[in-house]
Amino acid sequence: MRFVFLWMLWLLSHNGFAAKVDTIWVASASMKKSYRCVVVIPELLEKEQARLPVTYLLHGYSGDYSNWIKKVPALTRYADLYRMMIVCPDGLNNWYIDSPVADSIRWETYIGQELPAYIDAHYPTLADRKGRAITGLSMGGHGGLYLGIKQTEIFGACGSMSGGVDLLPFSKKWQLDKLLGDPVTQADNWRRHSVMQMVEEPIKQPLAMIIDCGTEDFFYAVNEALHQKLLEKKIAHDYTIRPGKHDWNYWQQALPYQLLFFYRFFYGSLS
Repeated sequence: MRFVFLWMLWLLSHNGFAAKVDTIWVASASMKKSYRCVVVIPELLEKEQARLPVTYLLHGYSGDYSNWIKKVPALTRYADLYRMMIVCPDGLNNWYIDSPVADSIRWETYIGQELPAYIDAHYPTLADRKGRAITGLSMGGHGGLYLGIKQTEIFGACGSMSGGVDLLPFSKKWQLDKLLGDPVTQADNWRRHSVMQMVEEPIKQPLAMIIDCGTEDFFYAVNEALHQKLLEKKIAHDYTIRPGKHDWNYWQQALPYQLLFFYRFFYGSLS
């Protein structure tokens, strides 16, 4: 695995490809509004007119659709190297869920159904769960696992970088109560929308899963707890920890490993 990763990094530094970047508006019928989205299309495969797998890459709380391409310009080279489209949608601060207390908040429907349908209709994608992965950072890490687990008919692989994978310990932060209601009287809302509690139930279809978190991250404890629970449940997953905080230095390092994991899911093992 390490040899494959180093080999691909060498290719990354020596290829001359330049992926195309689109910034588009995608309408949400469920929320009656359009939202912006970055779409990175590999130049090589665009020339070959091939159908492409897609990784959906989610931003964190207080971020937006442009965070990844601005903070990690190498995203264009990663798309060429890993032979995949990368789609970075907007998610506002709504944790990528359909709120049970606010009917106007339907981000699970938008990211999990409406957006993939639009991308499949307008780009040469592999329109199948075997050609779709989803991951993200922080709030988007929770979204990657949450949507991957909830929407196994859409996504065949999912991941998280520094994800807020258990919402219950943070009930007073990030305005989560406006999305899920009172954590005491409406506790079931919190359990049904938190990855830590969701994995108590069987996952509907086989799902390739990768989780990554820094040891100095404030989400480290909940990621470690999720890892232990997945082991107890015998749910297959890759789990990586390394020194690092909740910041872009860490996510810039984590992203290539996540994309390599999805590359291997899309195209098969290179080992």
